[in-house]
Amino acid sequence: MGVLLEVQDVTKTFGSLVALDRVSLSVEERKLTILIGPNGSGKTTLINVVSGFYKADKGKILYQGEDITGLPPHRVYRKGIARTFQIPALFWKLTVLENLVAAEKNHPGESFVRSVFKSAWEGAETQATEKALRILELLGLAGAWNSEASKLSGGQMKLVEIGRALMSDARILLLDEPVSGVNPTLAHEIFTKLVRLRDELGVTFLIVEHRLDIALDYVDYVQAMAYGRMISGGDPKVVMKDPKVIDAYLGG
Repeated sequence: MGVLLEVQDVTKTFGSLVALDRVSLSVEERKLTILIGPNGSGKTTLINVVSGFYKADKGKILYQGEDITGLPPHRVYRKGIARTFQIPALFWKLTVLENLVAAEKNHPGESFVRSVFKSAWEGAETQATEKALRILELLGLAGAWNSEASKLSGGQMKLVEIGRALMSDARILLLDEPVSGVNPTLAHEIFTKLVRLRDELGVTFLIVEHRLDIALDYVDYVQAMAYGRMISGGDPKVVMKDPKVIDAYLGG
């Protein structure tokens, strides 16, 4: 195992606001890394830059050693980097299973020509369904496969969005506050499932999360930001005792 994702001296500005100021960090393969910091410290902006929603003004993004700086979101996605959002964006009238199957990459049924011929996509549809059911089992949602997405709890919606990201065969998932607004019991369950995905599927995670009382029990590494800069990184217990981190939170 080594470094899967590397951010090198990335700067991003919005007019006179410096949202990211020469930010650098490394995300190790098959690890859960959490990105922490007070509101406005630049965490979500960094996720947006890595996933291609924003373009960095300066610096580089390397994925598996390849420079992906400036690639649009769909190309970053196809490289193997998927993300979720703080507010899930699902197909609300579709079932849980249908939401996952719809996220399968390169499905032949999406072709205008091939979609007319059932034989051209029926096998792929079966494989995608079987894959989706395996993912739902790992996420503890197998019993809800036929439920309409709009009828799920907030925590279940977040798990479905993670499932959709996994359908892309992504090697790294960027999660923006996966337990925001979720009750503590389910929040612990979500992080337990993330650990299981890491261990059983080898998925790597970079997670933005404010609920440190829950998240710190599960993550491997912590990267801390404040005022658009990285201020600390490493073992969770060490980082949380760093005076710069304590000052950032007390000051924010």
